[in-house]
Amino acid sequence: MPSEGEVKSAKPATLPFRYQFAAGAVAGISEVSTRYPLDVVKTRIQLQHGKAVDGQGYTGVLDCFRKIIKHEGASRLYRGITAPILMEVPKRAIKFSANDTFGPFYQGLFHSPILTQNLATLTGASAGAVESLVVVPFELLKIRLQDKTSASRYTGLVDCLVKVVKSEGIGALYNGFEATLWRHIVWNAGYFGCIFQVRAQLPVPSSSANPKLQKTMNDLAAGFVGGVVGTTFNTPLDVVKSRIQSVAKVQGVRGKYEWAWPSLGVVAREEGFRALYKGYVAKILRFGPGGGVLLVVYSAVADFLGKVV
Repeated sequence: MPSEGEVKSAKPATLPFRYQFAAGAVAGISEVSTRYPLDVVKTRIQLQHGKAVDGQGYTGVLDCFRKIIKHEGASRLYRGITAPILMEVPKRAIKFSANDTFGPFYQGLFHSPILTQNLATLTGASAGAVESLVVVPFELLKIRLQDKTSASRYTGLVDCLVKVVKSEGIGALYNGFEATLWRHIVWNAGYFGCIFQVRAQLPVPSSSANPKLQKTMNDLAAGFVGGVVGTTFNTPLDVVKSRIQSVAKVQGVRGKYEWAWPSLGVVAREEGFRALYKGYVAKILRFGPGGGVLLVVYSAVADFLGKVV
């Protein structure tokens, strides 16, 4: 069985917040810079109402990739990447640093000498809630730039920001906050909860002939499983979040999608339950391996920085 230290964290518990923050930032940028096209494809599929008919729309991930490249150019797969790159530093940094901060807090609150499965899940959910406060404006701008129907209105991130604020008000940058909040709570709860459980089943690195390699493999496996589980649970919320943020709000006009949970019912009723999992394959391809990459990079950077404390 893994030691208490192995189960609790991928890094020394005494690592200062600034190092947690830096490690999370590096991990986030590494993940988004390599897997961003999948996010564009995911968003396009999620914003598609109904099924593809007569060659219009996308029938799947590969079809979406092919049509974007053919009709819009390969560079379109990186449209809006500035927003997530700017977002990734605070987003991922807060994800991991908040998770590592909430862990000891809940242990003290519930008088638990070690981090349990339930506390690991609660810790992840709390980290997701904090993370969502930062990401909403970036997510909204990213969605507007990725959406095929609205992308032509904007020349880039700054132009999109200016036009959204000018036409809809500065408060519009937080459209979809409630859906984003639930999306991040669910994903992080699944991700960090699974990391705890998977690590508990894997060999302890210190007992291996190559501890460093074993630790990397453990992190890769735990992060992959966490990414898949988190994505499976939060995809419906991601679908309605994309729908909510893609449409400009008009004063006095009630939008079709406004709140997360009622919107889930609207999508399921009009398009069927499967529509709640639009973009799921693209998300799994990104956040399965991406979840592993996140944890491996974060652990490696945190370990490196821990040696200079």
